[in-house]
Amino acid sequence: MKFLIISGNPKKDGLCSSVTYKVIRGAMDGGANTMILTLDGLEGLGRCRCCGDGWGACLNESHCEFGVDGFDEAQILVKNADAICLITPVYWGEMTEILKCFLDRLRRCEFKPPNGALYGKPVLLVASPGGSGNGMLTCLEQMDRFCRHTGAVIFDYIGVNRWNSDYKRQTAYSAAKAMAEGRKAGETV
Repeated sequence: MKFLIISGNPKKDGLCSSVTYKVIRGAMDGGANTMILTLDGLEGLGRCRCCGDGWGACLNESHCEFGVDGFDEAQILVKNADAICLITPVYWGEMTEILKCFLDRLRRCEFKPPNGALYGKPVLLVASPGGSGNGMLTCLEQMDRFCRHTGAVIFDYIGVNRWNSDYKRQTAYSAAKAMAEGRKAGETV
């Protein structure tokens, strides 16, 4: 299994990074070939420009006309993945801007169920608010809408803050391991 972690975290340490490491470890321990796509590392990744009349090549050709900024290569990673984890710190009750930009563009290219790259794929959603711990639910809801638009199957929602991180890190590990081992969303254990 190819397990792709898409990280909207711009930092190299902190709460979200510690949870990301647990997801990586869980997927690997579950036997998955694990890869992390750190969006902060894509130079110049920009927002969707809504080309032409609101749609560009994304509608008919399933690719973005925006330019050479790493999006096309990242889209291929998503297409080749068997399972995905979206993980982000929470900023202002939402996912990070870099993850939102990426998902907005990806949604336009891959929104056509059952032919889109995400259709039927299990996705683990992880949000980690720092500071006040607020905004976790609205961030997860935002990621949920992306999954529903693209036909992805939500495996689980995990919210990790500084008050629950001791056991939610382990939850993230266990969820990634279960996905890598082939458990299906909604399967009774």
